[in-house]
Amino acid sequence: MTSSLPSSINEFMTWTWDQIRPYADELAARPLTAESVDGWMADWTLLQSLIGEAYNRLEVHTTTDTDDEAGHTRYSAYSEQIMPHARELDNRLKEKLLASGLVPEGMAVPLRRMRAEAEVFRAENMPLRTEIDKLNAEYSKIRGALTIEWDGEERTFPQVIANLGDSDRSVRERAWRAAVGSALKSREAINAVWVAQLDLREQMARNAGFDNYRDYRWKELARLDYTPEDCASFHNAIEEVVVPVMRRLNERRRESMGLDTLRVWDAFWFISPDPKNRPALKPFESIDELKTHTQQIFDRVDPDLGGYFKIMRDEGLLDLESRKHKASGGYMTEFSFSRRPFIFTNAVGIHDDVQTLLHEGGHAFHYFEASHLPYFQQRELTGIPMEFVEVGSMAMELLGAPYLTRDQGGFYSEADAARARAEQLTGSLAFWPYMAVVDAFQHWIYAHPAEAHDPDRCDDAWAGLIRRFLPDFDWTGIEDGMRMYWRLQGHILQDPFYYVEYGMSQLGAVQIWRNALQDQAGAVRDYRRALSLGGTASLPDLFAAAGVRFAFDADTLRGAVELMEATINRLDAE
Repeated sequence: MTSSLPSSINEFMTWTWDQIRPYADELAARPLTAESVDGWMADWTLLQSLIGEAYNRLEVHTTTDTDDEAGHTRYSAYSEQIMPHARELDNRLKEKLLASGLVPEGMAVPLRRMRAEAEVFRAENMPLRTEIDKLNAEYSKIRGALTIEWDGEERTFPQVIANLGDSDRSVRERAWRAAVGSALKSREAINAVWVAQLDLREQMARNAGFDNYRDYRWKELARLDYTPEDCASFHNAIEEVVVPVMRRLNERRRESMGLDTLRVWDAFWFISPDPKNRPALKPFESIDELKTHTQQIFDRVDPDLGGYFKIMRDEGLLDLESRKHKASGGYMTEFSFSRRPFIFTNAVGIHDDVQTLLHEGGHAFHYFEASHLPYFQQRELTGIPMEFVEVGSMAMELLGAPYLTRDQGGFYSEADAARARAEQLTGSLAFWPYMAVVDAFQHWIYAHPAEAHDPDRCDDAWAGLIRRFLPDFDWTGIEDGMRMYWRLQGHILQDPFYYVEYGMSQLGAVQIWRNALQDQAGAVRDYRRALSLGGTASLPDLFAAAGVRFAFDADTLRGAVELMEATINRLDAE
């Protein structure tokens, strides 16, 4: 059946659904037996990989060039004309496999996920999902168009935000006010996208027989190993364990900087100035430098992992620099037919760019390590639980940290590397409270949908959570910037409920790092073994394969946080 499918992804991207339909219909009609199931699964996987890569390539282009109207048109056309049919086909084939009672090798856990996804699938939701895809692209376009006049030049939002690491407080304040001021101009446009998305998501949940979107989304994400109540417990553990540590670190920062109060531009979520008033770290001047030194770090962590990164460099699978008409943020996506990952970032020459590339490199290595699996188990979006996907990336940030010095192939002197590591760990600790804000905010949204339709009420809820989990900041006179900031957290609009995974994964990653302090080679071996399992194991079993626990109670969190704080204190003293 599949022998006449195109062998070139570029050719397949031009196919209409009428050309794809015969292959889809044949798969749906083919008898399924113990003897035929492996071939059937391979054919389904091939067709799905072609469709998935075509879609991802078109979507990538909307982020690499947000001003290309033709590219947006091609993406919208594929979203409207191909993807609803493809999603409906996947559901039909899932139902066929589930009804057969057959379990191909390595598919027991993926079948568990398929059952959950099949339970929520409704054909009438496909047009609604297409509308959401279009709204997501519109949101990316709005974000990508945010430009700021800075010192006589037009700069992107990420380029200006990078100035929050400047040693001059007046520059940091100017950067914050300029960036937020630019974003505020798009407030109403983002509000319109938000309300339209919320309406569509509520309708999808009702169509599937759910009382609220949270319960629908939980099943759609196949969150089978933990509950919304567990997330609330995690929030409480963060408030109990992490917030007091951050208060100590922030108080030390305030005293070191000689400030009366901390403002957001003194310790932003992911870019902070040096509290000792040293100039911001400048790890590289060019993208080529970023690639070269990161390559050398990966080589030191593990030669095979370094080899994966070299493939990406050689095959043009990295788009790293920030530029006008490029979407903000960073991601790794998969080209599943080519069996290659692709990394997108907005590097501007700061240490966060190094961390981002290490992070996204970990995602890419996960895909490479699992690519040997025959069916869907190697796919981030269809096989591997997101809560473990982020372990691969966050652990790589920590595993790469010992090689940040120039003598190890990295970017820095010994002193600057110690500083970078302390900043990384401080940022990781600071992330947990911010993660709790984002996740708790989403739980509030979908528990209070009527109120969430009013963006001003969303502002109120967001502000309350900021004060609960980030109590050390003085927002006097800039409350509006704080209240509106949820609109710039893309996960809230584009990937609802996808954020707590980062917090859970970070806890797993710190445990891997703790193991590496005792046995670096053994920890990396366990890490790679766990990545190679793809989606063939349950979430607790994936964590166990990596030598760590899937848990997010206060005691487990405390063990990780104590190690992090002690290491920060040691590095600060060096």
